[in-house]
Amino acid sequence: MGLIALTASAFAASASAPTTWLGTWIGAAVLSFSVALLMMARKSRAAGVPLLTGPGRRFVWSVTPPLAAGGVLTIALVQSGLLHLLPGAWLLLYGTSVVTGGSYSVRPVPIMGLAFMLVGVAALLSPPGWGDAYMAAGFGGLHIVFGIVIWMKHGG
Repeated sequence: MGLIALTASAFAASASAPTTWLGTWIGAAVLSFSVALLMMARKSRAAGVPLLTGPGRRFVWSVTPPLAAGGVLTIALVQSGLLHLLPGAWLLLYGTSVVTGGSYSVRPVPIMGLAFMLVGVAALLSPPGWGDAYMAAGFGGLHIVFGIVIWMKHGG
């Protein structure tokens, strides 16, 4: 997921139109969520545990509201012409979903969510031109760093 975000940030930073920028990031999000779902299903199958029972179901119910709020907020901000607020809003709400969903996971996951929230706040309080750098740092860097930590300490 982190590599997808780093690639998207390079393309988005050079986008010639706001719609291209938005399409790049939405495409990256769809691809990243597809990868995450595939990897969760693979891990679930290897453990012999159904994906959407017990902790898996609670995880889905916990992450869905902040992500849905992000979707609605995206539409509202795009319609209002406030695309420069999207990086901060996305990072903040994604972080919220990771904190809430991470309460059913290993300790580094909710900590990662908090880090996403902090990067989102910084993005919202920084000049609009810094959005792609925050997206790269958050969705790229934090996923890679915490992915390595989780892999090393918890096996994936």
